[in-house]
Amino acid sequence: MKTPRQTGFDCPPGRTDTDSLKWNRYAGRDILPLWVADMDFQSPPPVMEALHKRIDHGIFGYTLPSPAVTQAVVDWLKTRHCWTVRPEWIVWLPGIVSALHIVCRAFAQPEEEILTFPPIYPPFLTAPPLSQRRLVRCPLRREKNSYTIDLDSLKNAVSPRSRVLLLCSPHNPVGRVWTKEELRTAAQICIGKNCLICSDEIHADLVLDPAKRHIPTASLSEEIARHTVTLASPSKTFNLPGLSCAYAVIPSDQLRRQFKHTMQGILPHVNTLGYVACKAAYTEGTSWLNELLEYLRANRDLVDKTINALPGLSMGPVEATYLAWIDCRGLGIPNPALFFEEAGVGLSDGAEFDAPGFVRLNFACPRSRLREALARMTKALSETTL
Repeated sequence: MKTPRQTGFDCPPGRTDTDSLKWNRYAGRDILPLWVADMDFQSPPPVMEALHKRIDHGIFGYTLPSPAVTQAVVDWLKTRHCWTVRPEWIVWLPGIVSALHIVCRAFAQPEEEILTFPPIYPPFLTAPPLSQRRLVRCPLRREKNSYTIDLDSLKNAVSPRSRVLLLCSPHNPVGRVWTKEELRTAAQICIGKNCLICSDEIHADLVLDPAKRHIPTASLSEEIARHTVTLASPSKTFNLPGLSCAYAVIPSDQLRRQFKHTMQGILPHVNTLGYVACKAAYTEGTSWLNELLEYLRANRDLVDKTINALPGLSMGPVEATYLAWIDCRGLGIPNPALFFEEAGVGLSDGAEFDAPGFVRLNFACPRSRLREALARMTKALSETTL
């Protein structure tokens, strides 16, 4: 029998003594953390080398984005996603979540409507009410284990008070890569009612299905671009969330001015090391990313095969992201996240995504750890009378 090739993804350093949000949740308990969306892998060697070089300089004053890091973003979007953007369209940000709040405040007045497609990443559900804007849910259509945008529901939901559609593309947590037709139709419905699109594309580089391709919403047409704010970051792709570096791409001068005016004095500058890591990742990280995608595909396949063979559980295809969205309603238990936590596996509770009865599993970890987590889940189910 052929021995599987060992990679750097199989044996990353431990994280238990690194003040990790992911790992500290279960400190002192025998629970494998597969919840929050960061990876247990080291970032690409060129990124670490660039950071070491910058640290050796030893001065960490206020830092502006260099033309080189901005050009790295422009080149990446062109090469990876066939999207031509201008450097002046880019607005640097410390993170995507804070940008969602800025979008709600910049483009909608109190009590006006912000639409989104649950189940969805929790900040999409909390940013509008925290901004005193009205959240309007347009649930995704689910057939068996596959999700689509319910365009009829969107058409009926958009009103004269609708100001922004918060779109997640690719979608977290259901793992869909939206088609050109889905994106174009949804955008046209919104634009026809003077409703902008905020497209969070932080998982754009993590397409796992070779037959799928991420399409930036704003790349569909000049008209759609004028009505779209795109949010992106190298953080998910290269495991850099702790360095707080993201950006918005806003082709419309007017929308860009509104966005920058609203964020003024509220959002901090991007971390100095974040700029360094971003440039190194986008200019030298492609080979590492290709290896990562290969590893994630194998992990995804393992999760898919195991989960869909277990009684009471099912999941659909993960086209993108490193997150499996698991339907546990067949178990007939009120809190599946707690059930699996007690079995030694820490998952995200679907209720936080507006979908009680589901859990989200992060499979961006060494395969040995993933196998152990799946074995614990299997054992827990075998010992439970359903």
